[in-house]
Amino acid sequence: MAPVEEPQTYHVPVLLTPSVDGLNIRPDGTYVDVTYGGGGHSRLILSRLGAEGRLFGFDQDEDAEAGSLRDARFTFVRSNFRYLHNFLRYYQAEPVDGILADLGVSSHHFDEGERGFSFRFDAPLDMRMNKRAGVTAAELLLTLSQERLADLFYLYGELKNSRKLASLIVKARAAGTPVSTTGELLELIRPLFGREREKKEQAKVFQALRIEVNQEMDALRQMLEAAGRVLKSGGRLVVITYHSLEDRMVKNFLKTGNVQGQEAKDFYGNRQTPFRLVNSKVITPDEAEVQANPRSRSAKLRIAEKR
Repeated sequence: MAPVEEPQTYHVPVLLTPSVDGLNIRPDGTYVDVTYGGGGHSRLILSRLGAEGRLFGFDQDEDAEAGSLRDARFTFVRSNFRYLHNFLRYYQAEPVDGILADLGVSSHHFDEGERGFSFRFDAPLDMRMNKRAGVTAAELLLTLSQERLADLFYLYGELKNSRKLASLIVKARAAGTPVSTTGELLELIRPLFGREREKKEQAKVFQALRIEVNQEMDALRQMLEAAGRVLKSGGRLVVITYHSLEDRMVKNFLKTGNVQGQEAKDFYGNRQTPFRLVNSKVITPDEAEVQANPRSRSAKLRIAEKR
């Protein structure tokens, strides 16, 4: 058996041990890390697998692929996790024993200024997880209608002044000065936010654009639905969320089997759901982890078992 490689500096995995513990790993089982990133969770999963175990790691980013593990038991899949079912069928790997998803954006993306994920750097507004496909954040700001921009800032950023924000962007491009960099966007929207909440509100703007660019909510829905199909009875689904939009979807899905949270009941009024919650109360990072990794502060871990 090939040794598991040492971690690389790419991303500090959040809730590492509790999430991998939640998979209840069998040494000969088949598992999927649908958010490979820097491979932190995958390394720990591999360390608990025997020679017959299998692990698939999904990530659409070329940097993640370049740093992927070299282990006979591991298969890297360069793809969005929305195609989970397709690829597991291709590799003849279904059903699986467990799926882990860490929905947080990798610290590597925030720290790599030219990708445009962070307002700490003045860079082109790109924000694509997969640089090979899709439209950039700058292209969205240039082409979407004022109404559509207002909707995405309200829905994905939960910004109360979404209409004013959209209006500023549309007026700027009408005046021949469209927003194309993080610095230009910050300069344009700065008057809308009070200094005491400026950074939090700016983070919401960037979050909304990132979600839209990468179609994150639709991809999450498709991944969850695929997980329900590919997990075997007794298999575990482990998900770490960071903001209320994705957490609501995951919570609904684990409780009812659909992201809308619509309950199905049998003739006697008993709830029909494909999952059993393993932790009825969400698991959050302890103070030591938050101090070591402030980005973990908003993380919530949910674990469920397929009936």
